[in-house]
Amino acid sequence: MPVDFEFKDKYDIYDLISIVKVLRSPGGCPWDRKQTHSSIKKNFIEETYEVIEAINKDNPEMLKEELGDILLQVALHTEMEREKGSFDFNDVANDVVKKLVIRHPHVFGDVVAENEEEALSSWDSAKAQSKGTKSQSESMDSVPRELPALMRAQKVQQKAAKVGFDWKDSRGAFDKLDEEINELKSALAHGRKSDIEEEFGDVLFSCVNISRFLKVDSEEALTGATDKFVERFKKVEALAAQRGIDMKASSIEELDALWDEAKKIK
Repeated sequence: MPVDFEFKDKYDIYDLISIVKVLRSPGGCPWDRKQTHSSIKKNFIEETYEVIEAINKDNPEMLKEELGDILLQVALHTEMEREKGSFDFNDVANDVVKKLVIRHPHVFGDVVAENEEEALSSWDSAKAQSKGTKSQSESMDSVPRELPALMRAQKVQQKAAKVGFDWKDSRGAFDKLDEEINELKSALAHGRKSDIEEEFGDVLFSCVNISRFLKVDSEEALTGATDKFVERFKKVEALAAQRGIDMKASSIEELDALWDEAKKIK
């Protein structure tokens, strides 16, 4: 039996909502019908990172496609709640528009924001007021634990800094990193895995602290460092292949020499 869907040359957001209802209906797709919020939550994360990939590649066509996949995720999760009578797509749109109005008092109210910093300050103040946040620790709790660890650490540290819980300059942050590295070495000497993991975490947290003073995004910095490592490793492999060197049988000193050579190749 044909499904109730109108074929067109050009579709809009309402058609997306409609087709998701069809896919989730008894006569729709068995896979789509079976999905729950939990079963496809990782898909949402994956699609989000593919949007970031498109942005990094400065590829508008890819970005358009990946944003569509994000919209599909929003439509699917919303349809699951509509089926339960909880809310629908219009409710989602309504809430986000209201939130944007409330959190932009410098646009829709009497607050004045002459630059980006003042605009962000206005946003943060309106957000805290709307959420009823009374303490900075409550603000920290609002940072999702599910965020990438470096990103979450940086956001939490920024919130602590807003109430003065911060070093005066980068020197204090660097000293703290040295202290944490020594504590990690001590934990390694004692050999307790739980202590080693805890102290290693403190080292990473301290590195993120330094990134704030350097005005560097820790997540982006580590991504760049990993990219650089991969590219240099490819050059090491190429050099080894050219010279008939078996990397698995080579000493770390021999491989390190190839690495130093690869660093000089542009």
